[in-house]
Amino acid sequence: MTITKERKQELITEYSHNDGDTGSPEVQIAILTTRINNLTEHMRTHKKDYASRRGLLALVSRRRRLLDYLRRVNPQRYLDIIGRLGIRK
Repeated sequence: MTITKERKQELITEYSHNDGDTGSPEVQIAILTTRINNLTEHMRTHKKDYASRRGLLALVSRRRRLLDYLRRVNPQRYLDIIGRLGIRK
C-alpha cells in the first residue's frame, strides 16, 4: 500500500520544477495520486477494511485541497497536472 523510495523519487524528478523541489503542488498531487491508486486497488479486494477506507478518503481530500489551490493560483498548471495524471474525465 505504500510507495517505494524509488517510485517516489521518480515522481519527484518527473513533476518537479527544479532540483530539490519536493514541495510544489504538482509533486505532492502526483505522489498522492499514486498512493490513492494503490489504496483503491487494495480496497477492491478488501471491501471491509474500514481503516484503509478512512485513510483513502483523507488522501483524496488532501489532493482535492491541493488541486483547488493550484486552480486558484495558476489555472494553466492545474490543467497541465490533471491532464498528465488523468485525474478528471
